Amino acid sequence: MPPDGQAHPNRPTARALDRSTNIVLIGMPAVGKSTVGVLLAKATGRDFVDTDVLLQARLGRRLQEVIDAQGLEAFCQIEEQAILELALAACVVATGGSAVYSPAAMAHLADGGVIVHLEEELDVLQRRLHDLRTRGVVIARDQDLHDLYRSRQPLYARCAQVTLRCNGRTQDQVAAAVLSALGLG
Repeated sequence: MPPDGQAHPNRPTARALDRSTNIVLIGMPAVGKSTVGVLLAKATGRDFVDTDVLLQARLGRRLQEVIDAQGLEAFCQIEEQAILELALAACVVATGGSAVYSPAAMAHLADGGVIVHLEEELDVLQRRLHDLRTRGVVIARDQDLHDLYRSRQPLYARCAQVTLRCNGRTQDQVAAAVLSALGLG
């Protein structure tokens, strides 16, 4: 893995950031994608889109209700379709943590932007996540947070064009580090 905030070697780099380029945040639940996304949107003058909130508004139900009623696989298909239908420019996009399960969705997001992986230590996420089974996280019944973390980290690493370790930073510091890594701060 490259040094913190650096582009990944041997991977196509994001197109030059101009006003229309989206900044797409990926990472585990509770890493801070939504909070950091709002801060980035304010700092860059971009609109903010949270795909989880978008899904809830579209479906008229909380994410957990959809998962409970339709199952994990159906939820992932709904999420993929919603992302593929997005036509965004000049936005900061906070994705649901499960967006990386869809190569098509991630390719679509990468076409219009730069993919930034916000990475946090598992123990920090464990302290933040008190509602893993009720907050709309795509996780099998026999998995715990450690299993989910271990299975998703390679997916995030594969999709990311920039990885930023959040360890010990406030949300403001994470946002500033993202801006710096993207040459915007």
